[in-house]
Amino acid sequence: MKTTAATLFYGVPSGCSFGSIVALEWLGQPYRLSRIEMPEMVTGDAYRRINPVAETPSLLTDGGQVISESFAILNHIGARDIDKGIGFAQGTAQFDRLNQILGFLNTTFFNAFAPLWHVLEHGSDDNEAAVLREYGRAKVLRAHALLEAMLGDQPWLLGEHKTVADAYFAGIARWTKYHDVIDRRDYPNLQRLYDKLQADPAVVFAHAIEQQQRAVSAGGFLGEIGMEQAMGWLPQAA
Repeated sequence: MKTTAATLFYGVPSGCSFGSIVALEWLGQPYRLSRIEMPEMVTGDAYRRINPVAETPSLLTDGGQVISESFAILNHIGARDIDKGIGFAQGTAQFDRLNQILGFLNTTFFNAFAPLWHVLEHGSDDNEAAVLREYGRAKVLRAHALLEAMLGDQPWLLGEHKTVADAYFAGIARWTKYHDVIDRRDYPNLQRLYDKLQADPAVVFAHAIEQQQRAVSAGGFLGEIGMEQAMGWLPQAA
């Protein structure tokens, strides 16, 4: 069923779907948001109709199709208007480079935090927690060192212009505040990029949305809707 605008199901608190909100703001086309509380709503039967894996983000396109996984959603957003420069046409060198960076962020950088999240969210005995924290710390240190070298003195992850990769980085990089294992100031290139993103209106907007504060959109935000309303546009509900 065709909808009037895309709807992004974003997870709180501090989900990686933050990057998809930023990317939608940069795109500037009409979209809505639907808030998914984690872990309560995201693991419920209702949300599993949207995403059987029970993870956020998920994107219900204006054509009524559901896309899951940040990697796929960000590429979809970038492809909606190539002239915006936040994504690239498939088959180009820039598209390959973007996928390379997104792949790194989606695997090495994102997954580096997994042991630390396990300790924080599920609890462990003291010995297991200590092992997981040290393992996670080593992974986070390595991921930051590698990305620091990739970025170098470039303004953005892919060079002179911001892309959906920078949006994704903005959502994941903030996770260091939950896990006191590194000081981002030890990675001056990444700290520079992070600070620049924090001042971006789209990032400011995404923070306000998550915190349910007054959010001023510079893009095409049409407002928030409940999950039940959005589900009425799902293909199986047509």
